[in-house]
Amino acid sequence: MSTTDTPVSRRLAGVKRILVVLAGKGGVGKSSVSAQLALCLHKAGKRVGVLDIDLTGPSVPRMLGLDGNGVHQSSMGWVPVYADGSTARLACMSVGFLLKRREDSVVWRGPKKNAMIRQFLSDVAWGQLDYLIIDTPPGTSDEHLSMMEHLAPVADRMSAIIVTTPQAVALADAAKCLSFTRAVSLPVLGLIENMSGYVCPCCGEVSNVFSTGGGQEMARREGLTFLGSLPVDTELVTLLDAAEGAQADVSVEDQQAEFPLLHRYERTASFKLFHQAIGTLLQAPEAQLGASSGP
Repeated sequence: MSTTDTPVSRRLAGVKRILVVLAGKGGVGKSSVSAQLALCLHKAGKRVGVLDIDLTGPSVPRMLGLDGNGVHQSSMGWVPVYADGSTARLACMSVGFLLKRREDSVVWRGPKKNAMIRQFLSDVAWGQLDYLIIDTPPGTSDEHLSMMEHLAPVADRMSAIIVTTPQAVALADAAKCLSFTRAVSLPVLGLIENMSGYVCPCCGEVSNVFSTGGGQEMARREGLTFLGSLPVDTELVTLLDAAEGAQADVSVEDQQAEFPLLHRYERTASFKLFHQAIGTLLQAPEAQLGASSGP
């Protein structure tokens, strides 16, 4: 078997693009960005998979309303869980589906983490996807190195999005993420400045809780594409935090929608802003995925 013909490369043969979502520190909204990215791409008519390799803190299942689901085996491999029901255009896989209880901790050493990531990449029956979004843990750790090692045969289809907040401490850690991408030759599509201001739901006044503009300045300084600024949106927080039980308190119109979570997300202030932020990504030709991540 050649170095480009591996179980992972064969399994991902039908995946056109792989987007790795990175953040230098926890709490900057990396997983919410991954979830919004998946929802916006689904809205654009794309077939999307979300792989959550944040093994010790899996949050994507809850954000997509999939808590409580389990992993099923088929003749083709592990079957991902679909967030959009019978439409089956938004698939998800996470260690959260393997836990007996949401509160159970994952206490694994590096080799077991490596084995889990390899299994996710080689055994999940993703099928044909336009995008596979990989939600990673904060920082640069064993999971990132394992991911890059297993995805080496499909590196030409990979690129990254870096998420930060505007304050200096988050930007310093985001710079370490950028250093990692350059060390492993992972192209960076752009940088998102999350939590850039807080919009008061009552009066609409914007307060710069974490300052503002730091991400844009970092992108300019490092030669990165600045994808946009996203404020704290209380509607989005409520939606993603309560996605699992969302059906209990939504309108009849929402419940009857083909994809209720997406239907509700489209009415948030974040949807329009995020859709604008990833406009560059949606319009980028395949060749641009290999663009430089800066000097």
